[in-house]
Order: sequence, then C-alpha cells, then structure tokens
Amino acid sequence: MKYIDIVVANSNESTDRYYTYMCENDDVAVGNLVNIMFARSKKPIVGIVVQVYSEMPKEGIRYRQVIDINSEVSLNEEMVSTAVFLRARYLCRYMEAFSLFLPSGKPSKRGIKRLPYKELAEKANFTQNLNFELNSEQMRAFSEISEDIIKENNSIFLIQGITGSGKTELYMKSIELAIQKGKNALVLVPEITLTTQMVLRFAHRFGFENIAVIHSRLSQGERYDEWQRIRNGEVRIVIGARSAIFAPLENIGVIVLDEEHEASYKSDQSPKYETVDVAAKRAKYYNAVLLLGSATPSVVSKKRAFDGIYKPLMLNNRYNGNKLPKAEIVDMREEIKSGNKHIVSKLLYDKMETMLKNGKQIILFLNRRGYSTVIACKDCGTVLKCKKCDIALTYHKEDGLAHCHYCGERVRVPKFCPECQGEKLQGLGIGTEKVEEQIADLFPKAKLQRLDLDTVKKKGSVEKILDDFNKNKTDILIGTQIVAKGLDFKNVGLVGVILADTSLNVPDFRAGERTFQLITQVIGRAGRGEDEGSAVVQTYQPQNMAIVCATKNDYDGFYHEEIEFRKHMMYPPFCDLVQVVVISRSEDACANAAGEIYEKLILEFEKLGINDVFMPQKLLWSETKEHYRYGIIIKCPKTKRQECLSILAKYKFLYNTDKKKKVQVALDINPY
Repeated sequence: MKYIDIVVANSNESTDRYYTYMCENDDVAVGNLVNIMFARSKKPIVGIVVQVYSEMPKEGIRYRQVIDINSEVSLNEEMVSTAVFLRARYLCRYMEAFSLFLPSGKPSKRGIKRLPYKELAEKANFTQNLNFELNSEQMRAFSEISEDIIKENNSIFLIQGITGSGKTELYMKSIELAIQKGKNALVLVPEITLTTQMVLRFAHRFGFENIAVIHSRLSQGERYDEWQRIRNGEVRIVIGARSAIFAPLENIGVIVLDEEHEASYKSDQSPKYETVDVAAKRAKYYNAVLLLGSATPSVVSKKRAFDGIYKPLMLNNRYNGNKLPKAEIVDMREEIKSGNKHIVSKLLYDKMETMLKNGKQIILFLNRRGYSTVIACKDCGTVLKCKKCDIALTYHKEDGLAHCHYCGERVRVPKFCPECQGEKLQGLGIGTEKVEEQIADLFPKAKLQRLDLDTVKKKGSVEKILDDFNKNKTDILIGTQIVAKGLDFKNVGLVGVILADTSLNVPDFRAGERTFQLITQVIGRAGRGEDEGSAVVQTYQPQNMAIVCATKNDYDGFYHEEIEFRKHMMYPPFCDLVQVVVISRSEDACANAAGEIYEKLILEFEKLGINDVFMPQKLLWSETKEHYRYGIIIKCPKTKRQECLSILAKYKFLYNTDKKKKVQVALDINPY
C-alpha cells in the first residue's frame, strides 16, 4: 500500500492544492496519471501524482482509494518538478502548468507517421556540408562549451554572433558532442516558419529518424504521435517552437534557444512563462548546457552576461569572411519634399533595379500586414474600430474586408461613416498587401511572393514560399517580421526596410530595443552567399538612436544607451514588472474590482517600501471576447520578488474564488 499526493485535473482555483489518496499498486510513481473519485463527482477524474509515501502521512484520516493508473501517459520526476516550479514562479494553477507537459489529442488514426520533412528535403535545393570546419572564432567558443558538456557542468552561454557568423554550426557541433556522450538535445526556434530550415539542417547531419518536431501547426494526432516517440526514447533531438521546451525528453545534455531575444519566447497564455526560465530549470536538473544565441541579445540577457550569470561568447565575423551588408538610411521627409510620394525611395528603386538585372534576390520588410492600416472618415476623422476589441480595423484588399488583427473579427466596410454618415471613408497607411501591389506596378516582370500571417494560414504554405525563394523561383520576397528571423538564403543581395518607424511608435519601454533588433536582423538576411549585400532603411526619424545603431550594426552603442535609460526609469532588468489584470463581462464590476485591488496593493506594498504601483488603466485590448480588462502595473525590486508575489497570489486567490465579485484576476510577470 502506498499513499500519494495528487493534483486534481480541474480548473477550480479553490481546489488548486495537493490531495492525499491511497493506492494499492506499489508501483505507483511520481508523474503517474491516476483516476480518482473527487469531492461529490459521480464520474472519475484525473489526478497527477506529485509525491509518494510508504507510510500513512497522518493517522486517523480516512483516505480515498485510487481507482487505477493510466498506463498510456505519464510524466517523469523532472517534469513534475518543473511544473511545480512554474506554478510558484508565475502564480498559475497546478493544472495550467502540468497541462504544458501532457500530450494534446489522441493517436492519429493512420498510426504513427513521420512528418513530411524528408519529402521536403528531397524536393528542396538544400545542401549541407557534413565536413563543416569551424573557423578560429567558432573553435574558441566551442572549446569553452565542450569543456562544460564533457564535465557535465550546468552552465548558460550567451552566444552573441553577428548575422551569418555560424551560430547554427556551433549548436550542431555542441549537440554532436552531447550525443557522443549518450545525451539528448532540445533545439528551440522563435517562429514555426524557421522550424523547417532548422530541421533540414539537423536532419542532414544527424538523420531524420533521430529527430522529432513539435510546434502548434501540427494536428493533435501528429503532436500526440511525436510526444510518444519522444517519451519512448526513440529520438535524440527535439526541434520546435516555444512549446517544444515541454517535450518529454530525458537525459538532456544541451538545450538551444536560437534568436533568444525574440518576444515569441514569452507565453501569451497562462502560465505566462519565459521560455528561458523553463530551459534553465530543465538544464539544471540534467546538469546540461544551455546555449542562448542571437546577433542582437535582449538587454536583459546582455546584463546577465555582464553580471556573470551567463558566460559570454562572441562571434564578430561572418563565417564566409564577407563583410556585413552596407546599410544606408533614407529620410522619407526629404523624399516627399523632392516630389516622391511613393512608398519606395529613389535610392531603394535604383538598387532594386540593379539587383534584378544582376539576377540577385530582394527582401522587402514592413512590419504591418494588410492593405491599409486604418480606415478613417475624411470628414469627421472617425477611425473604424472592432466592436469586440476597440482596436482600429485594418483593410485587406484581398477579401475586401476590414480585419481585427487581435481577435480575428472580419466585417464589411460600411458605405457611410457610422459617426457623421459621410461618404468619405478611406484607407490610410500601408501594409504588406499594398507594398506587394505597388512593387508589382514598379517591376512588372519580377516574380513576387508575400510572407505574412495572411499568406501562411494554409498548411504547408510557409514551406512552399520559402522553398520557392530558396530555388530562385521568386525575385522579391515581401514580408513582416517573419522575414527578419533567422532565414538563410545565399542569393539575397538587397534588403529594403519600407518603414523603420512602425515599431517605434508604440507605448512600450522596449520599443527602441525591438526596433533595433528587427532592423539589424532583417539587414542580416543580405549578403550571406559569396557576394556582399546591401540594405536601404527608410524612415521619418533618421536621427533615432535605435535606427542609427542598427544600420551601423553597433550593438554596444545601442546597449549602453538603452541600459542607462532602463536604469534611470527602473525598468527591467533593474526590476520585475508585474501586471495585475482584472477581467469581467461587466465593465462596472471590472473597474470597481480594479480600484479595490489597487487601494489594497498601495497599502501592502508601502510596507515593503515599494511605491511604484500605478493606477488601473483600461487595457488597449479591453473588450476581447466580450470581456472588459483593467490592468495595474507594479515595479517590484529584484530583491523583494518573493514578498511581492506572495501578496499578489493572495489577492488573485481571494478574487478568483469569490463569485460575488464577478471578476477574474490574472497575473503577468514582465509582460510583453
């Protein structure tokens, strides 16, 4: 007879704790899924075993009996430990954390089948040099990494390598060593679009049969099949986007976070975890090495490297010896003064014309999809907004509808202004659809493709677009931030940034950092083959520090300016920002509860000497799915993190378990 502590698989906050049961099966283990009768439920529900005892924990208590153990799905001790860590760090419910490790769906009806990466590789114009030799910079970096892999020292390396410096080869060399030592590896990329390229490169090196792929575009059956292959120890390497960090891989020797600076590594659903925190926790358990790679490390990561938390490694030169693309800034105000009202400056047009004549490919970047970014009335100035979200609607010419880019709502554009009944509604601003249309007019013979969320909804569309570009079937690739992330094409001679200002003009203290990263990264897509590349950056703010530093590839200059700004304003990494989000179907209930919580937090945090508790604000995306949302921001000093979280956990529990309040409270630590 064993006694076990379990977590109950339900969403009730009031039952979010351990419950003790008896189990007659002496083989029961931490991580098992068990069927139990709970409370007054008439049907069995699932529980997850988090602790096993040989003796009765407390005498005189009548413990309920486990019905049976699920033999198909189970977690291991490390997964349970990490889930418990997530609950404590991000103040989520136990089951929100545990569900991240559990497979969704059921086995595919056609049985376990391999994903079509092998077929893609056979069709793709893809070659991988299996005898790739590291250059001297890479060798120095690998020497440090390999020492910790061999000695099984748990360490975190920040690999800051310029675009094209060979970071991926360094990852593969490190993983090769780990596999030789009998270890396994996890490789994460920030975008699903990058998964295919990474899988193909690794598969040519390590074999398709040794690799599993996890990302959100897989069907539930495919995800379940891949989960079981990993859990059964059939693969050595798991590659995927953010969710792959929860793959049931054991005996891990190396974890890689490629493009570690990307905001997509922060979850936008509860638990709102930072992938790097989960990766560090899993790496520590297995005494593994964690590799964080980027040409533009996040300010937080760079500060950790300066503080000795991460081990810094630098790759300052491109592997092929080529120089970085020469980038030039175009002041679009001067273009307008000279009579050019087109979205393409004269300099960019001339360079595009030359590149096309020379058979080179071009990438054009604009971080706005759609045709017109807003629809406004010329008479009264009213901007059409989503009725659910209160967000400005974007016009898409492709289907003739106005889209909400937050909730996905689509509506017909009215003939008359809803405010003044005028007939002068028109689209303003530019998106990738309009860029595609105007570039087609300027270069009618060029073959164009667009890569944004609107063109990649169909399964396999991303792979098709990238494969066509890789095979030179496309002359000009127009895209949003997807094209800035880690893509490696040898024939790209020119990158054009249509408007660099889009990510600057947002109410976010990270706006400068994101702008610098996006521009630096997209410029780095050019000149990765034998010929040197070039870039043109168009802007209305040519003196902006982030834009100037990006065109010069001056990371240090940007970092030193930015870190001083963060220090002065007490932003991360000098504090933790915590957002308390109050949600309700009733705006009055939402606003009143937010006001109550704010007043209570002011008093609680004053006792800790914390005065940075900001008044509730109706959130920009406030009415999504017919819910109102108010947010309270708190700046928590790093030294008082636990005290802050304890206070916030108390109010989260109180409000979420009080049905009379008619609200829910969620927490987001360091929101993006």
